[in-house]
Amino acid sequence: MNDMRTIERGAKSAEAKVSARGVNVHYGDTHAIKDVNVDIANNNVTAFIGPSGCGKSTFLRCLNRMNDTIDICRVDGSIQLDGENIYAKSVDPVQLRARVGMVFQKPNPFPKSIYDNVAYGPRIHGLARSKSELDDIVERALRRGAIWNEVKDRLDAPGTGLSGGQQQRLCIARAVATEPEVLLMDEPCSALDPIATAQVEELIDELRQNFTVVIVTHSMQQAARVSQNTAFFHLGELVEFGETGTIFTNPEDPRTESYITGRIG
Repeated sequence: MNDMRTIERGAKSAEAKVSARGVNVHYGDTHAIKDVNVDIANNNVTAFIGPSGCGKSTFLRCLNRMNDTIDICRVDGSIQLDGENIYAKSVDPVQLRARVGMVFQKPNPFPKSIYDNVAYGPRIHGLARSKSELDDIVERALRRGAIWNEVKDRLDAPGTGLSGGQQQRLCIARAVATEPEVLLMDEPCSALDPIATAQVEELIDELRQNFTVVIVTHSMQQAARVSQNTAFFHLGELVEFGETGTIFTNPEDPRTESYITGRIG
């Protein structure tokens, strides 16, 4: 069961950027997430692992209220960002998503220029007072997305014309352009080749200097490479959460060990 050990082995509440308590998610009659408690540390990479359909992506989408867009979805419990309940009636989901950015499994650049892809969020949220300020924001985001040198001479070209790996780094640049505090990444490398995957993994390690990163991954090797803390989900439960090295070498729950050794999944 999901006991307090899952909290104690992970980040302590005092340094948590995001704290979830008693989170349950229902899709109609289906109980998809069952009483999840977890603290996500600031300026760390936290990986969510587990078999397909275990609830890891569903829980990830709770952290920026993406599940609000699904009519039959109901989220109960408390999720706090810097101590503020993100499900409070006073919280605007659009403003929340400026603070909690998201990168999806399949690269999804807008059918716009490379420049306009990155400038989209800052324009909506009024982050630039002039064209030169917007230019600076776009350049900084593209540098953070580790793609500036590849696109700086063709910012007017369509983002959809880039390679898959470049498109995903453009989407990361787009996500960080609004200066989010938390960056959610839902299997960001699953559609990429090994070289592009290595580039994105290297980028994730750099991003945690400025952002709290939460990544859902089907690859245990990727979780081991990029994350400081790992959460193992199974059948909608958070089975175990702790320091990544400990989870992979000395798990406490037999279900975690079975997944890591390939007996379940």
